[in-house]
Amino acid sequence: MKTLTGSCMCGDVRYEVTGECREVVACHCVECRKSSGHYTAATATRPENLKLLGDDGLKWYRSSPKAQRGFCQNCGSTLFWKPDSGDRISIFAGSLDGQTGLQMTSHIYSQEKGDYYTIEGDAAQFAIEGAKLVL
Repeated sequence: MKTLTGSCMCGDVRYEVTGECREVVACHCVECRKSSGHYTAATATRPENLKLLGDDGLKWYRSSPKAQRGFCQNCGSTLFWKPDSGDRISIFAGSLDGQTGLQMTSHIYSQEKGDYYTIEGDAAQFAIEGAKLVL
């Protein structure tokens, strides 16, 4: 079983993931673009597979009626997206350490992308409206 580790930029929030992680999905929704400054790229795992090793800076923000975003209140790093359903937690791929072996497989909310960039590559694109978010 592979273990991945990750952290925020300042190191006040550290974590490890033991178990299966979903491939990376890029989200171009307005909320992700506002929270990160661009689109986001995230993997996901079951909540029981994620263990916080340090959470001194971890702060949760209710970003929608159905989900929260976890970030470091000290350095501002975006780390997690957690739906209220509790069946998964998304982990922003840029916060993972080293080589992950994960691949970006799709883009969601592509209809909300910024006008200043083009989605390139072979990954599938999905315009999702009113559907269950799958980050």
